[in-house]
Parts: sequence; structure tokens; C-alpha cells
Amino acid sequence: MDADPTPALLIHDGAAGNRRQVLALAQALGVDGRERVLATRWPWSWAAPRALPGVASAFGPGFADALAAPPPLAIGCGRQAALATRVLRARGSRVVQILDPRLPTRHWDVVVAPHHDRLAGPNVVSLHGSLNPVGPDWIADARAAAPARRDAPGPRIAFFVGAPTAASDWDRQALESAIDVLAAVRRRDGGTLWVATSRRTPRSMARRLAARLAGIATVWTGDADGPNPFDGWLAWADRLVVTPDSANLVSEAAATPTPMWIAFPGLAGGRVRVLVDHALASGRARPLGPDLSPWPVRPWDETRVAAAAVAARLGLQAPGPSVDQAEATAAQAASS
Repeated sequence: MDADPTPALLIHDGAAGNRRQVLALAQALGVDGRERVLATRWPWSWAAPRALPGVASAFGPGFADALAAPPPLAIGCGRQAALATRVLRARGSRVVQILDPRLPTRHWDVVVAPHHDRLAGPNVVSLHGSLNPVGPDWIADARAAAPARRDAPGPRIAFFVGAPTAASDWDRQALESAIDVLAAVRRRDGGTLWVATSRRTPRSMARRLAARLAGIATVWTGDADGPNPFDGWLAWADRLVVTPDSANLVSEAAATPTPMWIAFPGLAGGRVRVLVDHALASGRARPLGPDLSPWPVRPWDETRVAAAAVAARLGLQAPGPSVDQAEATAAQAASS
């Protein structure tokens, strides 16, 4: 990392997934950034990233300082941020836009998008899945923040549940099938079963999970159950199971050195189906079944690879070399 890193403005709409990707890329690039959460005004919020007349007023007075003194670098994620980065580029900033802006990419210096967006162009950097901070350092920090998880009996299985979507329209019956498998594995093999839902999980499904797994698993369904255990469980688990509806969830699990199973992968749809199919075909994941025997895996290192490509295009110092994946796997096994 440079002794005097490039200052950057990190722009998002406050959505957790967008924020996580912006911060992950900035960290991988080694840039010193400050966040800006957008509150885009109508009608620009409706039209973004199309630049309607008067676009300089789209983000209110809080954004005026950035327009008056454009930062050397701006990184944004999401449709609202795409308008902000586009405007900043017109004022002289170099800009990186994360996710397909649904406009010609010439309006940005670099666009970072997952392969399943099927976006191509001379300034497009493609990656499998989504940007995320998960890697050896992140895992070490997450473990240090939740040391008691290490004492849980093994094997430690973490099941992360998203939600049905228009594309990945799984239902309660599909969820019940995954519960049946994991409950049987827990009874057969012992160990620990951790289950966490997301903000998107329907409450009826979250309640069913808690009822079905009472006495078998520790289930987190929201703040009423205590602090969100996601980071600690992801870092300490010996086996990971995910539902097939979230590119962010699949990508973060794949970035660990832990074997991953995908529940009912045949019900994945839309763009996420491309990612799920790649994870299975590449051997990074397997479909959930009664056999949860681990196998050697190679963690995905997509964020660092994408950051290196962005740095090359913008003339920034390239990120450091990737940590050897075999060493990362061995380190986790030794500390488990």
C-alpha cells in the first residue's frame, strides 16, 4: 500500500450489499476513502443513472462539496451511485462503478460487474459473484471478535438462509427439505449446527426454522435473538450451507477456505443461476445432501483479482500478491 494512499469518495445508497462491495474494493485497492450515503432527489432518483437537466442538484447540498472539489477517485455501487459517479467524472474525478449501470460504460472510467451481468467492454472488469471483504485477514479478525465460537463442538455447520426471489422462487417445501437433511446430519454426526436468516427471509419461514430446529441448532432470526452472528459463524464454521438466491451470500461463502454446499440449487434462477452453476461446475460447491464430508477447496479471490485489474486501468499501485490458497486452507484447519 502507498504511504500516501489515493483519497477516494465511496458512494452508495445505504443498502448493505452495495456498501459492502464499495468498501471491499476500496480496501483491496488500498485507497483511503470516506463514505457518502446518497439521498437522491426526485426525479433524478427515478431516472438514475440517466442525467436529467439540473443533475448537479440531484443529491442535495450535502453533495455540493464533492462537486465543488471533485476527489481524485470515486467508487460507487448501485444505480443511484452510478449517477453520482457519472457526474463526478464530468467534473474531473476518475470513477469506478460497481454493477451494471444499464447504460453504455463509456460514462465511467471502469465498471466492475459480475459475469452473470453479461456485460462486456474495454473498460469492464468482470468477476465471479460480488465483491466482498472475505479473505485470510478478514477471517482472522472475525475469529478474534468471536473467540468463543471455537469452543463449539465440531463439525460446526453454518446454514445461511436468504429468501425466495422472483428468479429463485424456492418455497417452504424446499426449505423443509434442507432442514430435514441438516437435522439428520446433526443427529448422526453430532457437532454444532448454526442457522441464520437474513433481513429478507419471510417471517413465517424464520419461525418455522426456529421451531423445527429447537434443541438441535442455534437459530438467529433477527435482533431479538442477539447480535448478528454472521461474521463469526462464517469464519469458524467447518462446513457452510447457503440458499441459492443471493450472489453476495454465495460469493462470501466461496471466499472462505471452507467447503460449501448449496441447498436446492436447481431452484436458482435468473442471473444468480449462472453463479450457482459456476460454483458447482468448478468444484467450489456441491449440492446439499446427506454426505457432508469435506474436501479440499480453493477459496475464490475475486475481489483482489478485480482490484488488480482496476488498479492497472487507473494507474494505481497494484494490490499485494494473493495469499497462497493452500496455506490459507491449512491455516484454518490448524486453528479449528
